[in-house]
This record gives sequence, C-alpha cells and structure tokens, in this order.
Amino acid sequence: MKKHIKKSVGKTAEEPTVDAKMLAASEASGVGSEVQPSTENRTVDGYIQKVRGRRKNLDIRPREYLIHSEVENLMRAARSLTRNPIRNSAMILMGYRHGLRVSELCSLQWNQIDFENGRVDVVRVKNGYSSPHPLSGEELRLLRQIQRGKIASPYIFNSERGTPLSTDGFLKMLSRVAPKAGFEFSVHPHMLRHGCGFKLANDGVDTRTIQDYLGHKNIQHTVVYTKLSMHRFTGLWKGK
Repeated sequence: MKKHIKKSVGKTAEEPTVDAKMLAASEASGVGSEVQPSTENRTVDGYIQKVRGRRKNLDIRPREYLIHSEVENLMRAARSLTRNPIRNSAMILMGYRHGLRVSELCSLQWNQIDFENGRVDVVRVKNGYSSPHPLSGEELRLLRQIQRGKIASPYIFNSERGTPLSTDGFLKMLSRVAPKAGFEFSVHPHMLRHGCGFKLANDGVDTRTIQDYLGHKNIQHTVVYTKLSMHRFTGLWKGK
C-alpha cells in the first residue's frame, strides 16, 4: 500500500486519530471513491481481457473526510477565487454543517428555509430520515445575500443561467478550489458529510443524535464516526 499523502492544511490537533484501514473498510458502499483503470487481467473463453475496476480510496487520498479548519480554507478560497463566491461558500458551509449529500445540497429550495426561526428543513434521499436543523448566523447571512440576487428560482443554488446547479457542477467547483486552498489530494462533496459526522462524534455527541442528524435509518452507518472518535476512550482509567 502506498504511503499516505502528506496533509497540507488545517490544524493537525483537530484531526481525529484514525485507523485508515478501518475507515476504508467501513466505506463498503464505495461512496466517494473514484473509478480508475485497473491493470488486472482475467481470462474469458481462453482470451485475456483487461478488467476496469476501482482503485482503493487510500491510493487516491489519505482519508475520506475533512476537518473543520480545512472546510474554512475551502470557503476562503471559494470567496476569493470563484465567480460566485457567496453561493459557493454557502454551499460548502451548509454541506458540512448539515451533513448533506451533494444531491440534497443542490436540490435545496427556499421553501425549506425559515428565516424567522433560523431553521432549514433537511429532506434526505435514500429513504433517510428528514428533520429540521438550526441555521447559524453565518448561514443566514449568506442565504439572505443569495436571496437578494437577481435570479428568480425556487432553488437556492443556481447556475449563471438560472438553472439549479448540478451535482457535477458543484464537484467541479470543489476540484478547482481545493488546490488553491492548499490541498495536495483530491476533494469530493461527500467528504463534507463525513466531516460533519466526525466533528459531531469528536465533540462528544451521542450516536443516536448523530444518527438522527445525518438521517441514517441504520445505526451501523453512524457508528463508524463514534468508533473512530479520538475521544471515545478518554477518561476510562481516570484516577486509577
């Protein structure tokens, strides 16, 4: 296995102590992995054929989540280097704060936002549990700036043509911004969702609350965050 790529941004003190093999094994669904050509061969009816397969995530990047300081770096880069700084920084922030899948993020509509009570009604895909989430002051400010724009659309995040920004469009934006933010590995949207889960777990939030917040129906999808939390065993031998 190749050596892990050197981490380039963020405060290393924030980053959980993670067993990379456990994290890779936990991602049985293959979320966030990139399809790459494989040199593996197989024999079919006496003929040797090339097999296209997946490279392991750890061959592409050192981990599948972002830490808080890295998200802030991405937002700063998006504000200074993109043509839609408010939209792009708001998408990065909301994707991270609410653990949104990229399809959930791109499909957000104004009728899901309650400015008066500071709330967003998160609608989950994949039969996940939907729930209301509180909005931070920073999120509300960014959303109000977007709302004052000239694009009339039921969707919050739109392209310059006035159509909802596609999931591929958001991925391409992240790919352009990440190197400018100092990343030496590729960044994909699902790393924001994973980052949310790890942040909550390392802040001591209980597993059931994280499950509800991320909309997981199966708690087995949630325990990976608490299992790898660096604070899980803190204090077990206190006073012994």
